[in-house]
Amino acid sequence: MPLLDPTIWQDGPMLTGGTAPVVEPATGRTLATLRLAAPADVTEAAVRARAAQTGWARATHPERAAVLRRAGDLFAEHAEELRGWLVRESGSIPGKADFELHVAAQECYEAAALASRPAGQVLPSEAPRLSYTRRVPAGLVGVIAPFNAPLILAIRSVAPALALGNAVLLKPDRRTAVCGGLALAAVLAAAGLPDGLLHVLPGGADTGRAVVTEPGVRVVSFTGSTATGRQVGELAGRQLKRVHLELGGNSALLVLADADVEAAVNQAAWGSFFHQGQICMTAGRHLVHASLYDEYVERLAAKADSLAVGDPYREEVHLGPVIDRAQRDRIHALVEASTEQGAKLVAGGTHRDLFYRPTVLAGVADDTPAYAQEVFGPVAPVRSFGTEEEAVALASAGPYGLSLGIVTADTGRGLELADRIPTGIAHINDQTVNDEAVAPFGGVGASGTGARFGGEANLDAFTELRWTTARRTPAGYPF
Repeated sequence: MPLLDPTIWQDGPMLTGGTAPVVEPATGRTLATLRLAAPADVTEAAVRARAAQTGWARATHPERAAVLRRAGDLFAEHAEELRGWLVRESGSIPGKADFELHVAAQECYEAAALASRPAGQVLPSEAPRLSYTRRVPAGLVGVIAPFNAPLILAIRSVAPALALGNAVLLKPDRRTAVCGGLALAAVLAAAGLPDGLLHVLPGGADTGRAVVTEPGVRVVSFTGSTATGRQVGELAGRQLKRVHLELGGNSALLVLADADVEAAVNQAAWGSFFHQGQICMTAGRHLVHASLYDEYVERLAAKADSLAVGDPYREEVHLGPVIDRAQRDRIHALVEASTEQGAKLVAGGTHRDLFYRPTVLAGVADDTPAYAQEVFGPVAPVRSFGTEEEAVALASAGPYGLSLGIVTADTGRGLELADRIPTGIAHINDQTVNDEAVAPFGGVGASGTGARFGGEANLDAFTELRWTTARRTPAGYPF
């Protein structure tokens, strides 16, 4: 029996923001009709969520954990149906969809374990009293998730927030509201999550602002662009709310002089072209030792030319469509601007509808647009360096600090170099795009406010730490 009925979806009572089509980017076909949330709907959902949250917070940890474990199982049991939505609605190839489903299940299992984590510490005290800390739910959590990995980037906040006793308002990107929102709600409802705890509120920027500014929301978890993240952080800060920001990146992949070029190119192609480059961790700057540069560019261009681009639902391809025309046009504008400024186009640079060819640019400089900016498309700018000091300087330049990859025959040397480059994530002998539910995730600088997802980081993200004392007799004071 399918989890999702593609008719007209809504959250609880009728949403009042109108309707929008669910569009398949590969074909432009309408897959379903979606009801949108207006700002007023956010307030109504918050009232219902707060009412439901108090009982959920009192539920025993085995009760909360059981829901999350069952949800993890359901992602596997309904994989075929959910995979279809990820492929058709978000443009994922099946392998990328399967990766999202795997990580989503793992996020639920890891969240289930959070429910029984030690909740605090007994503290020493100068006074004759019991003194201890205890983690308590934040209450109502607002989650705003993007289109590029819609299932992972929603569930990694939703699952731990629920496991720790919170209620959640989830605003998915309206372009991927099914696989990034309604699918999660359907899985969790089938797993036994009580009514009222999770509200899916697809909509535009006004709906997102309403989630951030809603007085009942105490914690905001935002994943998206740096520009929008700055606005979210400012809005939340004005109301003294905690906000966790996972933002953009322009991650460097360093290929040292002792690297195996063939292995490096294999990693590089995945790092730049996986999911059409629409990943925050994408390798956006390829920094290659001068002795390997020409061979690397030639091999990477050949790899790019060999990759199939097309409809991932109906064809066997390596890359699917980018999400929409605006994204395609932005990618192409950056590529054209880069070649006009002197970069050499050695592969790609063309598109058919929303299918953009994997692209390699050589001879880039500091001010080359596709090198200096986050492209969010299948574009690999390649630049040479001569010394390790130059490599560190190039990799450290720019505002972002999300992920880092270093390819070298000397692992110890790679680790030493990584310590000199400020990023939230570093991989030696691997490319920049990696994710595991057990690992902390986040960047520094313009890439966000540090690791706020995964493992112990979720405890800090979605609970408050309360100090409590208890005395046998009332305390006395001098006045």
